[in-house]
Amino acid sequence: MTTKSGSAIVDRRTVVAGIFAAGVTAVGHGPAWAQADPLPSWNEGATKAAILDFVRRTTAPGGPDFVPASQRIATFDNDGTLWTEQPFYFQLAFALDQVKALAPKHPEWKTTMPFSAVMSGDMKAVMALGEQALVDIIEVTHAGMTTDEFAQTVIDWSHTARHPRFNRPYTDLVFQPMLELLAYLRQSGFKTFVVSGGGIEFMRPWMEQVYGIPPEQVVGSSGITQYTIQPDGTPVLVKEAKVEFVDDGPGKPVGINRFIGRKPIFAFGNSDGDRQMLEWTASGTGLRFMGLVHHTDAEREYAYDRNSSVGKLDKALDEATKKGWTVADMKRDWKEIFPS
Repeated sequence: MTTKSGSAIVDRRTVVAGIFAAGVTAVGHGPAWAQADPLPSWNEGATKAAILDFVRRTTAPGGPDFVPASQRIATFDNDGTLWTEQPFYFQLAFALDQVKALAPKHPEWKTTMPFSAVMSGDMKAVMALGEQALVDIIEVTHAGMTTDEFAQTVIDWSHTARHPRFNRPYTDLVFQPMLELLAYLRQSGFKTFVVSGGGIEFMRPWMEQVYGIPPEQVVGSSGITQYTIQPDGTPVLVKEAKVEFVDDGPGKPVGINRFIGRKPIFAFGNSDGDRQMLEWTASGTGLRFMGLVHHTDAEREYAYDRNSSVGKLDKALDEATKKGWTVADMKRDWKEIFPS
């Protein structure tokens, strides 16, 4: 923190509510920060103290760092910040499963890369083809259907797909400490947003149930959609295989400005793709909080940073050290990783 002058998808709204069930949110009994520990899955230490101190100071009426509720904007990256992102981004896992589901309609894929490699389960060959091959897979599997059909496809996949290491639904692999943090901020009058490089249409169908963040507070990469009328007269939006906006790196401040319209005072990421979002947050006046999740726990989750092809944390980690941003060390700072 730095100070500047001038199973299937589980309804985690129930889980989040339970965090405060023991009187943390009791009306008329003082602010949330004055109640029981709102972050029970965080170990005591500098990281937890920095979060609690920031919230206390920005929500204390009459205090020098008080921020009106209308300006308490908190933005979070998703992949690697709110849920696991290894061994590869979960949206890619969805796209790979979609290739297999759509394969009967595309016999030509049996001899066409990268689809033939996906169908044979040769992920090394898929990854060796580079970023463009992954983009091709996502475009083909995400296009040609209405937004409603795509949302249902995502929900159906979330009910059945399992992570290759943990054998749990992908939507179970969210970070319990971050669920508590989201709930704590909202209880303290903050408005929480997800600002992710992931596809907005992929994230919106499940985020409200998992994080308590409604669709209108999700900012992500997007493809072009076209308004059309079906033969029965029903208007629909049809997804096309064309990228419209990439909400990653320097695109994150652009997306925040376009879709939120207020500069965050609190931002959390985990990779170099989040660096510009944290820089943008830090550029405002008054008290600001910039945080990074550092994946250091190979036993309970994964350990990676500078040399990872997924969620690389290099320049942002150096900048955090230089500028005094808060770094949450997963192994040191979190009592548990995933919800029980």
